[in-house]
Amino acid sequence: METVLRSRTREVVISIDRPFVIIGERINPTGRKVLAAEMKAGRMDRVKADAIAQGAAGAHMLDVNAGIPAIDEPALLVATIKAVSDVSDLPICIDSSVMEALEAALAVYEGKALVNSVTAEDERMDRILPLVKKHGAAVIGMANDETGISMVPEERLAIARRIVDRAADYGIPREDVIIDPIAMTVAADPTCGLITLETMRLIRNELGNNMTCGASNVSFGLPDRATVNAAFLPLAMHAGLTCAITNPLVPEVRRAVLAGDLLLGHDEYAMRWIASYRAEQAAAATK
Repeated sequence: METVLRSRTREVVISIDRPFVIIGERINPTGRKVLAAEMKAGRMDRVKADAIAQGAAGAHMLDVNAGIPAIDEPALLVATIKAVSDVSDLPICIDSSVMEALEAALAVYEGKALVNSVTAEDERMDRILPLVKKHGAAVIGMANDETGISMVPEERLAIARRIVDRAADYGIPREDVIIDPIAMTVAADPTCGLITLETMRLIRNELGNNMTCGASNVSFGLPDRATVNAAFLPLAMHAGLTCAITNPLVPEVRRAVLAGDLLLGHDEYAMRWIASYRAEQAAAATK
C-alpha cells in the first residue's frame, strides 16, 4: 500500500516496501517559547531556518503547527505554511485541531497535504473527513475515540478500522489513511512501548495501512531521550511503522532510521548508510 504526498515540485511515497519517511517535528510552537513569540509577532525567520535545517538533516516531509493560545490560528497557520514553502519543497503535514485552520490551510496548499489528524469520535470524523476528501489530501487517523486511549491493542485496532471504514464512506481511499497507533511515554507505564508495538503489528497484519506516530513521545520525562527514541524507531519499523513525526536534527534518531532501513532491506548495498557516514566524516574534518 502506497500513500503519495506532494508539494508543488516534490513527491514522497510512504510504503512498507520503501525507505522510512521522516516527518520533521520542529515547526511547532508548543514548548518553544521563543518560536511561539516570534510566530505570534509575525516573524518567520526561525520557522524558515527550522524548515531548511530539517530538510538538510534528512527530513522527507515537514509537520507545520501554529497552535498558539489567543491567536488567529487559521491566519497564522496559512502564513506559516507559506513561509515554509518559500524555502522548502518538502510536502507538508498540516497539524491543527481547529477545523477553520485546517480548512484555510488546505485551501492555500499547493500539492497533496497530510492532515494531522482525525480521531474516531463521530463528530470529528464527520467534520474532518469531508474536508480531506474535498481537497484531495491524506489524513492521519489516531487510534483513540471518545473513551480515550485504550491500553488493549485489539481495541486500538478496532478503532483504527472504524476510521478507515468511515473514510471510505466519504470516498477517501484506504491508502490515504495513515494510522497513528499512539506512542505513549514509558516513564508513566513501562508496558506502553510493548502495547504500541503490538498495535502496530496488528494494524500491519489486519489492515495493511501505513502508520505514523509522534515517536518522541515514548521518552517524555526521561533523561537521555535521544537514546530511547533511537532505540524505539527500528523496533517500530520492524513492527510496521512506515513514517514518524520526529526530530531529524538529533543524530541518534537520524542514524537509527538509516540503520533500520539498512537492516530491513531498504538500503541496497548500504549506499545510503555509507553516504551518510562519509558526509558526517567530511563535516567533522572541516571543524
